[in-house]
Amino acid sequence: MNRFLRNPTLMFFILLMAFQAMRSGQYSNPMQWLMSIIILLPGIIIGLSFHEFAHAKVASMCGDPTPKMQGRVTINPAAHVDPIGLLALIFVRFGWGKPVMINPSNFRKPRRDELFVSVAGVAMNFIVATVFMGILRLLYEFQLEFMISDLGRILNEVLIQVVIINIVLMIFNLLPIPPLDGFNILTQIFNLRNTEFYYRVYDKGFLILIILILFNITGRVLTPLVYYVFNFLYGIFF
Repeated sequence: MNRFLRNPTLMFFILLMAFQAMRSGQYSNPMQWLMSIIILLPGIIIGLSFHEFAHAKVASMCGDPTPKMQGRVTINPAAHVDPIGLLALIFVRFGWGKPVMINPSNFRKPRRDELFVSVAGVAMNFIVATVFMGILRLLYEFQLEFMISDLGRILNEVLIQVVIINIVLMIFNLLPIPPLDGFNILTQIFNLRNTEFYYRVYDKGFLILIILILFNITGRVLTPLVYYVFNFLYGIFF
């Protein structure tokens, strides 16, 4: 995604979404908005950090030393959270982490290993969502009195948001649109890298993504899928 971050279209898009958020009254109650950010922030940081860590770890395991040399094989948020991307997530609910740089020529089996690296991020988000749903279940099982207290209800909301945000990151990144992981997964499965289709779609990928977000097409796709996965996990643990 790195080349997209230097695209002036991105900044225009962020400003446009911020303007739409202001018109919708999202910031009309500053204290309520601040509280919502406090509740969302752990999930955002955890989701982005583990997603990028998974990319880096799998790339390293497949023989590429690039992520390790760049200090990315860690769950430390400082290595993965992009300040501008984080601010965009906070203010307009669309953002990004620092992309993990890889060199496919270092992979033992480039096509297979690029597929593994692409899948790793979304798989990790699903694992994190599952683990935090399990933590929530354990807290209700062994700390019920605390969980029904005022502080416990806040913790409950934070943990639920960690689950939801990781599910959103998983499903969003599976969309088959560059620069998202879903497009690279399709590229490796169907060996599209050297095709005209690949370059045409890749060059227009960010514009396609902007249009889909602005017209809430991504929201219409994501919302039912997020609810389905959340209810699936909830049904396992509760």
